[in-house]
Amino acid sequence: MPARLQLIEAELDTLYLISQVLNSAHDLHEKLQVILEMLHKRSGMRSGMITLKEIENNSMIVSVVHTNGTGKFTEPVRYNPGEGLMGAILDENCTIVVEKVSEEPRFLGRLGLYDPELPFIGSPIYVEEGDTIGVLAAQPDSSLFLGERARFMEMIANLIAQSVKMLRVIERKQLNLQSERDFLKLTLIKNYSFENIVGHSSPMLRVFDLIRQVAKWNTTVLIRGESGTGKEVVANAIHFNSGCASGPFLRLNCAALPDTLLESELFGHEKGAFSGAISQRKGRFELADNGTLFLDEIGDISPSFQAKLLRVLQEGEFERVGGTHTIKVNVRIIAATNRNLEEGVTDGTFREDLYYRLNVMPIQMPPLRDRTEDIPQLSEFLLGRISQQQGGRPLEIKESAIRILMKHDWPGNVRELANRLERAAIMSPNGIIDRDVIVSTGLEDEIGSGINHKIPKTPAIDFNDENMDDRERVIAALEQSGWVQAKAARLLNMTPRQIAYRILTLDITMKQI
Repeated sequence: MPARLQLIEAELDTLYLISQVLNSAHDLHEKLQVILEMLHKRSGMRSGMITLKEIENNSMIVSVVHTNGTGKFTEPVRYNPGEGLMGAILDENCTIVVEKVSEEPRFLGRLGLYDPELPFIGSPIYVEEGDTIGVLAAQPDSSLFLGERARFMEMIANLIAQSVKMLRVIERKQLNLQSERDFLKLTLIKNYSFENIVGHSSPMLRVFDLIRQVAKWNTTVLIRGESGTGKEVVANAIHFNSGCASGPFLRLNCAALPDTLLESELFGHEKGAFSGAISQRKGRFELADNGTLFLDEIGDISPSFQAKLLRVLQEGEFERVGGTHTIKVNVRIIAATNRNLEEGVTDGTFREDLYYRLNVMPIQMPPLRDRTEDIPQLSEFLLGRISQQQGGRPLEIKESAIRILMKHDWPGNVRELANRLERAAIMSPNGIIDRDVIVSTGLEDEIGSGINHKIPKTPAIDFNDENMDDRERVIAALEQSGWVQAKAARLLNMTPRQIAYRILTLDITMKQI
């Protein structure tokens, strides 16, 4: 068989094997090393070398070298743009064939591998026109058929380029995902920091102190309080300020599911465990391993399920529904309830042993009616969120509106306050929420109808406050005087005629008493 035909067959066979290597699941460095070994053993291309451009700068570093069949080269060698033969290949973006190494003045010979009497071929590795990322180089074992061997090297370089391009796309996506993950984690930590639990009243200061203490330890926490007091916000703050903040945070409303679904949701199930279980599924406990599981409305689970939950809390182990394999987990439990668990223990609807297992570190959330001094700060905070929901629309709440809010009993607590403010924002065409806007939501009617159980104290009003505009000042005086115009006039050092004129020109709706 002619030598040329033998060379072509060997190159085709090598191309096929190299394509298989590049499609394998190995690390890129391992793939490139295998390629150089194949070039040496099967195609007579000795001392193969692959340089790749560094991402940080324009220089190339020798990534892999095949030396005497060992495939190892530990000393880092770098080529700058235009430096030596490697730099020329990178600059010219074309294959360079040297018939005899000793006659090429640009050849630097830094690796000390090449025979000065043999040829040298170097081909650029480029992912697209103008984007050369490296050089594939080797020394043929003879001076025969250099043109064919140069084309062969170009084909290998193209295959490597496609593999590197795909890897770079994957790496870029992974970096983007990692950056997005880190950004979301930072956002979560920021959103659930202590600063986002609003309040400066004595009951809330006690809550803050407990959160700071319990966040240090992997202790089970039971958050108690009426619906809408912010129990889930506290659970988030504990997790994201604890040692397991980098772990998962999962939540489940125990009252939303019947026992059969609750067991599958918490413990997972095996394939075929019940009708519809078409595949294995991990439960919340398993998914929350090395993190936190928030069990809301824990007081609503049935006595039969309480026994199953108790084992996990005590032993940290369980079996999936339909499974026999015991799974151990390390999960921090934060539970919440608005029920009186002590009454449940007394009447037998809640297990006493589960109660004591959950009630390791109780945190009592005060109702909003017991911390009305927090309403101004809460209102500003909630309006900030509502403003974002409404596309960054500017929203402002007036003192006259705050005073009405502070007189309400808030049976729905902070959740009701948030809903009321959102309704007021919608009903305010200019984004200014004053007394009239709050009254238009029906709040004052509720106050006057006797729904409220008590009237909290409102802060003293300074009628000389320069930050208070005329409309707010007149409304404040009317409120303090029981909506009697003559008394309000005296508070403002006005005559009854003057205050009547102000009420008319400022478009103040008089309250009927």
